[in-house]
Amino acid sequence: MTDEPLRIGVLGAARIAGLAIVGPARAGGHRLVAVAARDHARATAFAEQHGVERVVGSYAELVADPEVEVVYNPLANGLHGPWNMAAVAAGKHVLTEKPSASNAEEAAEVHKAVTKAGTVFMEGFHYLFHPVTRRLHELLESGELGELRHVDTVMAMPAPPGSDPRWSLPLAGGALMDVGCYALHAQRMVAPWAGGAPRLVAARGGERADAPGVDEWLDADLEFPNGATGSARCHMAHHEVRFSCRIVGSRGEATALNFVQPHLDDRVVVRTAAGERTEELGRRSSYTYQLDAFAAHLREGAPVALDADDALTTMRLIDDCYRAAGFPVRPRNPPAPTG
Repeated sequence: MTDEPLRIGVLGAARIAGLAIVGPARAGGHRLVAVAARDHARATAFAEQHGVERVVGSYAELVADPEVEVVYNPLANGLHGPWNMAAVAAGKHVLTEKPSASNAEEAAEVHKAVTKAGTVFMEGFHYLFHPVTRRLHELLESGELGELRHVDTVMAMPAPPGSDPRWSLPLAGGALMDVGCYALHAQRMVAPWAGGAPRLVAARGGERADAPGVDEWLDADLEFPNGATGSARCHMAHHEVRFSCRIVGSRGEATALNFVQPHLDDRVVVRTAAGERTEELGRRSSYTYQLDAFAAHLREGAPVALDADDALTTMRLIDDCYRAAGFPVRPRNPPAPTG
């Protein structure tokens, strides 16, 4: 916690915002100073429900608001890039939901805008800050699991309604964009114990019925410089929720049963020659850890692993997966209107 609260503006009234920003802001003593939504009545209801100080008339007005210091962007995927660039151009720090842009070309433009503005930009891979994921990395660092041999990440969930923007190609939807990006990112984050970043070997996927170009599922095979392999799988019309990360080493393995929602299941199961044990790492929200880290970076200069460089690298890997699986990269939307 820092002495000076962050002054946060929220773009849209997305369902995820309650968990992803409202709860963490309250826990950290930060201010939710403004919200904007396409539907003013919905923004008003959101503000009343969550204690947001003001409702403003448009996204552009929120981005330009002098009292807003940090813009939180939970809009549909296709609107992440345009409004991230608009916020950065207005001199705001940005915490954006993933993915940061619709494709690598747009992510490169976001990166350029962040570099020019000198503001802080972070993509919301909140899982990385939780003790569950930190523990997986500690087990690799300590040598208990031996040399890294394989990483298996699975992000599967039941299907959203057919009208959901996550099934919209124009809004940069698809299983890989919505949940699979976590599976890929978690693979990238073990690079320090694998001799470097993974490269894509192959990918395959299945198209959503009545949604041409949109992936219902996609699997990616990866390889690390040390010879370790990776399997990143995602499915957005699965029979159950499964958000797991399994690390296999030469001496043992460890599995986080729900690495993306540790507030629901914080268990890490470790298996070695010495036996099996289950560690419980705490159910404090990963989003709260994330906002704490973001605030510490802004107020105290504490290091943070997620920035515009990391976001661009992830987006390039996503595009590579789409191409390898026979899908088009996600189209981008027009620039945000800021006048």
